[in-house]
Formats: sequence, C-alpha cells, structure tokens
Amino acid sequence: MLGDFQMPSTPRTDPLAATFSTSYAGVVAFVAVATEGSFAKAGDRLGIGRSAVSRSVRKLEDQIAARLFVRTTRSTSLTQEGERFFHNCRPGIERISQAMEDMRDSRQGPPRGQLRIRAPSAFGRQIVMPLLSAFRSMYPDIAVELELDERHADFVSDRIDVAFREGRLEDSQIVAKQLIPMHLIVCASPAYARDHGLPADIEEIGAHRSISYRLPSGRIAEWQFKIDGHARNLQPLSTCTFNDLDLVLQAVLEGQGVAQLRGFQVSGHLREGRLVSCLAHAAPDDGGHFLCYLSRHHLPARIRVFIDYMTDRIRALNQQYDADLPLSGSI
Repeated sequence: MLGDFQMPSTPRTDPLAATFSTSYAGVVAFVAVATEGSFAKAGDRLGIGRSAVSRSVRKLEDQIAARLFVRTTRSTSLTQEGERFFHNCRPGIERISQAMEDMRDSRQGPPRGQLRIRAPSAFGRQIVMPLLSAFRSMYPDIAVELELDERHADFVSDRIDVAFREGRLEDSQIVAKQLIPMHLIVCASPAYARDHGLPADIEEIGAHRSISYRLPSGRIAEWQFKIDGHARNLQPLSTCTFNDLDLVLQAVLEGQGVAQLRGFQVSGHLREGRLVSCLAHAAPDDGGHFLCYLSRHHLPARIRVFIDYMTDRIRALNQQYDADLPLSGSI
C-alpha cells in the first residue's frame, strides 16, 4: 500500500569520525595560535610552517562555521566564539600532551608503573619471589603484581608484561630469553633410599613408590630420560599425585617415594643431605627456564629493568645450583 511506503533515510554520519577526520590538526593549530598569540610563533612551536597553521585553522573555522580569530597585519586576537572554543578545547589538548609526556617519561625517566608477572608456582615461590624485595628497593616507583599459575600466559588478554616459562618453547610470537637450564633429577629421601633402595636404571622405577605431578592440562607429567643418545619418556604407576610441584617435593622429603624434580627445587636439599639422587647417567637433555615477553621494540623501562635484573640474579643463583647437582649416578 502507498501509505506503507517510506522514503529511504539519509545515512547518518558518525559525529566522532567526522570530527576527527578533519579537525584534530585544526584544534591543535588553533590552541597553539591562541597560546602563542601569532600564527608564526604557533608554527615554530609545532614545527610546521605558518601557512600550514593558517590552513588548518581555516578548515576548522569552515567546519564549525565560526570565525575564531580577528587577524590584522600587526596582531591576532580571539573572537568571542574563539574565546569560548579555546576555553572548551584547552583542557583536552593539555591532557593529550600530558599523556604523551608521561609516555616519554616512562622510557626516559626513572622506571615506574604497574608490572604484571606470571610464573609457575614452584619457580615463582623459590626463585622469583625471594628476588622481588631487592628489586622493589631499587625501583620503588614500580608496582609489582606476581601471579603464580602453571598455564602459559596470554600476554594480551591476561594483561601480562613478563612471564616465566619452563621446558622447551616453540611459540614464535613471543621473545623467549633462556635464563638457566632446567635440570630434571630423580630424588628420594635418605630414609626411603635406606629402606627401599633406589633404581639403578629406568627399568627398575616401576618397582618403586613413585610420586607424580599432574599438569594443568590434567595429564600426568611423564618422566624424561636419555638412553644411548635417545630420548625416552616413562609414566610410572603413582602412589601419590599432586598438581603442585612443591607438594611433590614435600612428599619426597617425607620419604613417601621417588620423584623426578627440577634442579632448582632440589639442589639445596642435595647439598644438605635431605635428599639423594639417582639415574644421573640417564638425565635428559636440558630444557630451560625462560623469561618471556611480547616485543623487543619500544620496551617500557619498567619491563626492561626487570628483565635485566632477573637475568643477572637468576644466572648467578644457577652457579650454586650446578655445584649441588649430581655429576654421576652414584649416591
């Protein structure tokens, strides 16, 4: 029916897009002229020519349909509309300028800001956390948030600045800096070794009480070895399983069984005699403990100093760990 017919509506222009497409340069030029009192001085301040400033202001005046300046050969002054527009625009321009200055300061001045870190639980507790106190003393303007989580960080959606990871990394989207090797050591308490002995080769592991680690994926972590130059993985039948490596370590210290643990976890216990190790001849090729971040370009100072600090301190610690780790299969 004719009465139901409607003329197509005129597409509405997005006011934000229309404004920014033509006027931002004009507003910046306008505020510079109003502040400096002349087009020539505004051009010097902005690093552009007087004619470019004049064109930008003229386009702005055409867009808002208002004359902003009274111009003579000797002076430039604001019109009444120009006074009102300057009053409304200046706070916004100053906030943008301050934001840009803050960004420069974050790279050129003392490191500051929020730093979000993710680390696997055991590595975070034993390695990262003890080092944070001295880091905070050195950089008091950096606020640190440490999150212990076995999952790999999604740097964007999780808003993580730096993540510690372990094993072997194949993610080409991140920068991964190896800090130290990740040794895997089969250990037990001296009491367990006295009462039950220790496996002399990997075929004997099944005869022992094994303590296992459940990965965040839900799978039980395999024990990794290298026999005659070939990698070999086993998954012993477990008497205890934990989803936290510190709990696995605690059970081993209590004499509940045998487990394969990270070198940084056990080095001190081996040195002090609270643990003994075996199967060093079958140790796998080392993976690594990595410090990961998204990009090398325009790295904020707070991230850069944290990376440098942790790299130096953790590599220094590793010299002690290496001294404590077993060099042969003897116990």
